[in-house]
Amino acid sequence: MTILLSLIVLFIVIFAALFGFTAFVAGKVEKALPPRGRFVDIGGDRLHYVEQGSGPVILMVHGLGGQLLNFAYLPMQELARSHRVILIDRPGSGYSVRGAQSSATIVNQAATVAAFIKALKLDKPLLVGHSLGGAIALAVGLNHPQSISRLALIAPLTHTQSAPPEPFRGLMITSSLLCRMIANTLATPLSIKKGAETLAFVFGPEPVPKDFRTKGGGLLGLRPHSFYSASSDMIATADDLPTMETRYATLQMPIDVLYGKQDQILDYRQHGEALKQKVPRAVLTLVDGGHMLPVTVPALTAKWLLAIADGAA
Repeated sequence: MTILLSLIVLFIVIFAALFGFTAFVAGKVEKALPPRGRFVDIGGDRLHYVEQGSGPVILMVHGLGGQLLNFAYLPMQELARSHRVILIDRPGSGYSVRGAQSSATIVNQAATVAAFIKALKLDKPLLVGHSLGGAIALAVGLNHPQSISRLALIAPLTHTQSAPPEPFRGLMITSSLLCRMIANTLATPLSIKKGAETLAFVFGPEPVPKDFRTKGGGLLGLRPHSFYSASSDMIATADDLPTMETRYATLQMPIDVLYGKQDQILDYRQHGEALKQKVPRAVLTLVDGGHMLPVTVPALTAKWLLAIADGAA
């Protein structure tokens, strides 16, 4: 009994230490990278967004485990000279809050984006989606086509995968309670330990910018709710993608896709070319690069995006 009691006490001490460390790191991160924009309540969600410029709207949606600072490397002043550029934190990501009754499914997040467009009275924006944000943008196009004028997808997730990419397999936690426990204890120290390795894979074969953790918001991923939301997003992708795949041919708006040929997260053949086969009028542009094109080749990405935006206007 004494040994068992000692083990229980040891477990409690370790748990409390990990919990305290996680809370300490989250506080330091939020102090270093506070929210920069405005907030708007959409249903049960509270969305954080930033905007710049005026004119036809370009609305950008980030990918899994990211937040709006993932677009910070784009030449925003150049884009904002002719357009109103709006970046949002998806529900549960960055400084946006996912409501207790809101699901993480692609279709539900797409409905939130459409409601955001309506709440801000945006006139048929060009909707840009990166990675998982691309899947959400496609769902907006399928279910809320009247909300947008055109889709611009950067390394989009478009089809179901048999297994998640290597860096994201640790997110496959189906138990909500277990996921919350891990998020508040183990996730942060493990992310600190393996962060450089994970980022190298996500960005590969291109190098990770030295300032990505601050300028690109990488540090925000160390907070427990970021881990929990990313896990929820990952698991929920299987709910909607199979049905979406059967409906792609019904998409009527113009669709442009930008993919890096060396993308290690999503293969351009399985997601870019496969989408084009179902939507022949979609325009697929392949470039040398990996998955994080808005960060690694921002000038090229912005030039591609402006050409599309001018076409939409």
